[in-house]
Amino acid sequence: MMMSEGLIQKVAQIPQVDLGHFPTPLEECPRLSEVLGGPRIFMKREDCSGLAFGGNKVRQLTFTLGDAVAQGADTIVHGAASQSNHCRQAAAACGKLGLNCYLRLARDHKSILQGNLLLDNLTGVDVEIVDVPFGPELDVVKYELAKDLEAQGMKPYVVASPRSTALAAVAFTWCIAEIAEQQQQLGIDADWIYTASVGGTQAGLVLGTKTLEMKMKPFGIAPIVWENKHERLRSAANDAADLLGLDTRVADTDIQNTDDYIGQAYGYLTPECIDALKLVAKTEGIFLDPVYTAKAMACLIDHIQQGKFGRDETVIFLHTGGTPALFAYQEELVASL
Repeated sequence: MMMSEGLIQKVAQIPQVDLGHFPTPLEECPRLSEVLGGPRIFMKREDCSGLAFGGNKVRQLTFTLGDAVAQGADTIVHGAASQSNHCRQAAAACGKLGLNCYLRLARDHKSILQGNLLLDNLTGVDVEIVDVPFGPELDVVKYELAKDLEAQGMKPYVVASPRSTALAAVAFTWCIAEIAEQQQQLGIDADWIYTASVGGTQAGLVLGTKTLEMKMKPFGIAPIVWENKHERLRSAANDAADLLGLDTRVADTDIQNTDDYIGQAYGYLTPECIDALKLVAKTEGIFLDPVYTAKAMACLIDHIQQGKFGRDETVIFLHTGGTPALFAYQEELVASL
């Protein structure tokens, strides 16, 4: 059985850049647990990762931008939804590293100069809202832009799947090794880890827990409907295993992920996620974001209320950040007060 130290050594061999504050805290949420009458709850605070209001993408960009720099890139091309946490953190990371950055963001119902989109523009990177949906069509835009930039003498690196997703899985395999060490320090042995993900974050959690043969089982809450999500997660985990030189192989049966808490669509709030957001703020003074972590917490609360955990069990909630998006949802949140 591999120990956490051995896994951390494997991760250290992957090209990376220094962007965040790691290890991120693992802290108990006793008042939340008491109010819910549920299991012991701890929170892994990826929202405290330091760069540009933090978030899980700081850990991921440690490796994607490490990959870019190792390849000699001087320019990063990225794109996603208009309130993308990933793009906000990428823009800030490029400033920190002295890289050019071009963001192409899909026009949607939150393409307002607030939240993450405001922060993107404050970093001074090249930001353009494009009239294509978030998905494969946007990737086409990114690669076409990269060709144009290359023709101008730049050395662009496009942040896109499957490479980016595999490197995200590397990042959260590292996160699991970090959690394993923190659990030893705290004297706990969690039964579950819950997070909002349908990509590299959960893939890394699954790969890490399986490699270290941990009792803890990852449970993912999808923020968006994604076709063939088990294939996406399995492929990312196994690609990461190859990058790390691990013998571990992840199968579909290792992956637990639900679409039940998405609501109307990606980026639209649900009454349950608003309630979850308020409850965590009230009991622990921690703010969740409206698109990812609040929906994941709504799932955890629902599972507790369904009696899926005993009071003697321990659950870790991975806070993936995203809190600047709260300000883009001011109208919906005010209406709930």
